Amino acid sequence: MTEAVRHSLDDLLVIMARLRDPNGGCPWDLQQDFATIAPYTIEEAYEVADAIDRKDWHDLRDELGDLLLQVVFHAQMAKEAGLFDFGDVAHAISDKMVRRHPHVFGDESYEDLDAQKQAWDDIKRAERAAKGEQRDDSALAGISHGLPEWKRALKLQERAAKVGFDWPDEQPVLDKLLEEVEEVRAEFAQGRDKQRLQDEIGDVLFVVANLARHAGVDFSQAFRHANAKFERRFRQMEQLARNEGRLLPERDLAEQEALWRDAKRMDKPAS
Repeated sequence: MTEAVRHSLDDLLVIMARLRDPNGGCPWDLQQDFATIAPYTIEEAYEVADAIDRKDWHDLRDELGDLLLQVVFHAQMAKEAGLFDFGDVAHAISDKMVRRHPHVFGDESYEDLDAQKQAWDDIKRAERAAKGEQRDDSALAGISHGLPEWKRALKLQERAAKVGFDWPDEQPVLDKLLEEVEEVRAEFAQGRDKQRLQDEIGDVLFVVANLARHAGVDFSQAFRHANAKFERRFRQMEQLARNEGRLLPERDLAEQEALWRDAKRMDKPAS
């Protein structure tokens, strides 16, 4: 294969099989299993989101390729174990999409998006029943425990809101956030019990996720922006310190805070 060749999905499947071939394959790839590859799969999904956030479409192409490789890697390991192969994966998702879109591939019709979302939930509930899963009539049924916890928090809140268990607007959420922060402050004052602090800080995070939902703000995107802002400003601090001839570790906290304020001031138009 050369640079001039435009590879296909079939080529990628062959490449992956070659990497996993005990006879001359890659030692690192051969050592992997589902559990060791799973963290890379999650990481690649976040890198896709980051490329979209940065509107870097060339990078998005590459990151989508990295994410596709993860699917191919898992499918190859499953094939080796006699579980399923990539074709089975493609068939399963195709079948699911057709089944869950009867308004596109069948004769069903819905009044609006809310009705469509309700039908989607009903179809998923029927699928779980067909698999023999224990009946669960809770509004919270079917929310995966494998999601990142912030994402699961949002889904729990959205499901609860569907049956009316929700604040009417953002003001009581802000009030609740202040209340939870005060409870964290009280725990610090009372002796820093780790378990209680974990519970109280968890409550703060849960309310913050709820606040983002009420604001119509993507929680993950907001977090990525905050991380990017901190990194940008911290690197500016380091540069300012270098320009003055004394690095950050050589300065006390008050001096570092002054540099931070300078970095924020310089960054303000882009924030």
